[in-house]
Amino acid sequence: MIRRIHAVAPPGVDVGIGDDAAVLCPADVTPSQPRLVWTIDEQVEGTHFERGLVSSAEIGWRSFMAAASDIAAMGAQPWCALCALVLPTEVDDASFEEILRGQRDAASVVGAPVVGGNLARGPVLSLATTMLGSCTKAVERRGALAGDALWMAGRVGLAAAGLRALERGKSEDPRLAEALAAWRRPRALVQEGRAMAGIAHAAVDVSDGLACDAGHLGDASSVQIVLDAQALVADEGLARAAEAVGEEALHLALYGGEDYALVAASEGPISGFRRIGELRKGEGVILRTSAGERRIEAAGFDHFRAR
Repeated sequence: MIRRIHAVAPPGVDVGIGDDAAVLCPADVTPSQPRLVWTIDEQVEGTHFERGLVSSAEIGWRSFMAAASDIAAMGAQPWCALCALVLPTEVDDASFEEILRGQRDAASVVGAPVVGGNLARGPVLSLATTMLGSCTKAVERRGALAGDALWMAGRVGLAAAGLRALERGKSEDPRLAEALAAWRRPRALVQEGRAMAGIAHAAVDVSDGLACDAGHLGDASSVQIVLDAQALVADEGLARAAEAVGEEALHLALYGGEDYALVAASEGPISGFRRIGELRKGEGVILRTSAGERRIEAAGFDHFRAR
């Protein structure tokens, strides 16, 4: 609906609605010169986090890394950011300062300092991060080809296991240490994103769940996604965390979220990526297991589902 209503893109927009970020190209820029990559991400209390489960500094960190991951997914280099915060009255000065420190620490890791923003009062805590980056040629969601291999940098399922642990009061279980860190302090894979630039035919970051986001890549490229179940559950840390929270590792890997892994389609290997499947003619998402292949729902985190 959004793309239908905002269908017209002005001159100078290389990539518009429907990807991880917009790519802007001023009229006087030559093909070999950098493009501006621009994204915005919002983290809202009650939808993306609960203050009782995460520290103020971690809220700031997480909100910043979510936006940085969109830049990484385009194969771009982060440059700077603007942050708009809506603060409820119960967020005191000490908590506000911790949020800012979390943003600053994430900005230091990413290499994109905060250069402006906005403050407002509101009923719930909300952080909107606008991040700018640059690249010569963006890696879009479209462009994957039937016959490409599907590659992933990072890990999936751990963040979801960490959230389950916090919600169920299991944060002291040593098997969940990696999972808790994955949810509390995720990292945008900027260097891996730069490594795939010029190699990957298409890419997407995993924020709403692997099945969902890989499905977006498949839809944009008009190809079918085939995920290898064995490759997804080979992560021993995920296996331990899944056992600790009483869930299947494969389910967490497919339908968890907020991992900020990168998934890319290319003919050959990409440094820092491991193979998790392939692309072929068709549509939808297929899961390959030892028992054969079956179609799965391209589902994941739903921002508008009642909670």
